[in-house]
Amino acid sequence: MSSLVKNIIRFILFILLQVFILNEVPPLHRFIVPYIYFLYILWLPFTINRIALMLIAFAFGLSLDFFSGTTGLHAAPCVLIAYIRPFLLNLILPQETIEQSYSEPGSKSMGWAPYSLYVGLLTFIHHFYLVLIEWLTFGDFLYFLGKVLGTTAVSLLMIFLAELLFLRKGKYRTNAA
Repeated sequence: MSSLVKNIIRFILFILLQVFILNEVPPLHRFIVPYIYFLYILWLPFTINRIALMLIAFAFGLSLDFFSGTTGLHAAPCVLIAYIRPFLLNLILPQETIEQSYSEPGSKSMGWAPYSLYVGLLTFIHHFYLVLIEWLTFGDFLYFLGKVLGTTAVSLLMIFLAELLFLRKGKYRTNAA
């Protein structure tokens, strides 16, 4: 299956999973809302350029906003993590590792420690910005921080479970064009 077809299927599946399953879960103790839709952006290939990555992230977030009935709530954090993703990958992984590695980020291609750092930081940034936009005031900082940390913890748990349960067969990149 080509990379384009695989990513189109992922796009649709992540939107449907978030809208029809995870958004229907009642929030746990006012803090925790499970979000894993942005994992689509994190799993996009290493070779995608930043502009295309940000356009895809915007379209993805806007699609989720359309189905959720929100205006830009999910598009803005998606574009933010799409912008930060290449910088973070360059910091975490040496450039020669990315060039000789698998074609997309994952625990197999990056190793568990760098992958956990990559997913953990981008999940926290995504949730911090999402909750900040959703909240838009600084009334009770402890409530804000609790919601960000609780949502991030549950989302990370779900992401690592998905990574363990649904092993992605990563294509090893070759130099052939």
